[in-house]
Amino acid sequence: MTPQEIKAALGAGLLSFPVTHFDAEEKFRSDSYQRHIEWLSGYDAPVLFAAGGTGEFFSLSPNEIPTIVRAAKEAAGKTAIVSGCGFGTHVGVELAQAVQKAGADGILLLPHYLIDAPQEGLYTHVKRICQSVDIGVMVYNRDNSVLSVDTLKRLCDECPNLVGFKDGTGEIGVVRQITATLGNRLTYLGGMPTAELFAEAYLGAGFTTYSSAVFNFVPALAVEFYRALRAGERVRCETILKDFFYPFMAIRNRRKGYAVSAIKAGVRLQGFEAGRVRPPLDDLTGEEEAMLDKLISPWKR
Repeated sequence: MTPQEIKAALGAGLLSFPVTHFDAEEKFRSDSYQRHIEWLSGYDAPVLFAAGGTGEFFSLSPNEIPTIVRAAKEAAGKTAIVSGCGFGTHVGVELAQAVQKAGADGILLLPHYLIDAPQEGLYTHVKRICQSVDIGVMVYNRDNSVLSVDTLKRLCDECPNLVGFKDGTGEIGVVRQITATLGNRLTYLGGMPTAELFAEAYLGAGFTTYSSAVFNFVPALAVEFYRALRAGERVRCETILKDFFYPFMAIRNRRKGYAVSAIKAGVRLQGFEAGRVRPPLDDLTGEEEAMLDKLISPWKR
């Protein structure tokens, strides 16, 4: 896909980040992963993100990521695949080029490793990675990689293939300034954990769509909520929030890292052999997994 084509796809509907499947030895398990991708591709999501945050990007080695992207592309049919990218600038450039060769339709640039950086350093980091590839790039605005509106505008002026902005800060006032300043130059994506909890606020701030982690294991419910949100059916949205998302949030908030671990548990409960999360994350307890199983029982496949 060209950068403009992936930009259009990113704004065309609900998005999601499949978990990465591992075997008992914590190695990538392509067979189960591809079955999962095939299942998700049958629902209304125009783009899936391989090896993203929910896909445990932070626990993958750089040479694993192109393999995961290639497997996703093979299984996704017409669904576009965007790859996670990150670490430091030099590794990020190498990884961006490797996933482009593996067939990625775009990259999501996650926060760089560990340290805080000044705006000029972030500008150089993003610019070098954008200019190292031909595919579209989306930046993930969160943690130690928060771009000011001026920095983002400079990058948009110099990097035609910078096509997307994903926010994980929750600073609605700041991101509204970005959408007001840059308009349709970018596609805007809500990226808070369990994004449905913030979807109405982000929609009001001018965001195009959001990524749904629970789409991994209850895709029909995720699509229904998205449809109701876009149709302005507030009562239906509130019902789904109370029946599913708030109870899910209670499970997710029991321990750090459960924003990923609870999603992977849901995928296992739907019958996919996704394996455990890799350290430094840890899995749900048996009691917590039973709570999740009860919650998702109406949407079992």
